[in-house]
Amino acid sequence: MTAEPAVQSPLPADLHRDRLPHHVAVIMDGNGRWAQQRGLPRIMGHRRGVDTLKRLLRQCSDWGIGALTAYAFSTENWGRPLEEVGFLMTLFERVLRQELTEMMAENVRIQFVGNLSALPESLQGEIDRAMAATRHNAGIRFTVATNYGGRQEILQACRAIAAQVQRGELQPDDIDENLFGRHLYTADLRDPDLLIRTSGEMRISNFLLWQLAYAEIYVTQTLWPDFTALEFHQALQAYQGRDRRFGKVSPQ
Repeated sequence: MTAEPAVQSPLPADLHRDRLPHHVAVIMDGNGRWAQQRGLPRIMGHRRGVDTLKRLLRQCSDWGIGALTAYAFSTENWGRPLEEVGFLMTLFERVLRQELTEMMAENVRIQFVGNLSALPESLQGEIDRAMAATRHNAGIRFTVATNYGGRQEILQACRAIAAQVQRGELQPDDIDENLFGRHLYTADLRDPDLLIRTSGEMRISNFLLWQLAYAEIYVTQTLWPDFTALEFHQALQAYQGRDRRFGKVSPQ
């Protein structure tokens, strides 16, 4: 956010404020392909992708969207080339360190979800510092899924609940959706209303498997570094044109 002036962007006139999603989730796909198409190293795509994410975060904040969750690094991403993984860890750390002052100024509350204990210690330190510093900020909730996998999240919730049953603290009949949700990484967040995936891939890639049960899904062919304010506007237009029935029948 430091690279751009903090000029507030007004909500476009064709979007209805009372029908905006409360929580947007994004799968930021296509950084490597964006770089390769330009004859650049894959890491340059990730660097450009950070700028795109910063712009989207500010745009969500300006337009009154309360929460943004970004899929930054999956549990499967460890299988990428070591140079790329190392660069990503360093990039996360540097961005956190550089952007904390701006996040404080813009009242952003940041949190990280995933198996954070497997990350480099220096990155864990920056994550802890950023989360502690912004904990009481009342603006947009910015969640970064890092070393995150939806199946692993569900498994850890099951293990935690099973341990409570084993200790006699819960009965099996006590287990319902609300209780299960309280054992997820996102326990204090409402579920996403809208999932945006760039680069045209038609899958959710082990991202927020429980939480996305009734999210509207918007897929664009645009690679993540090229995802602009206009693209986001179009995604919100598509969202506001959906009939969200949640399994029910629309009234005639």
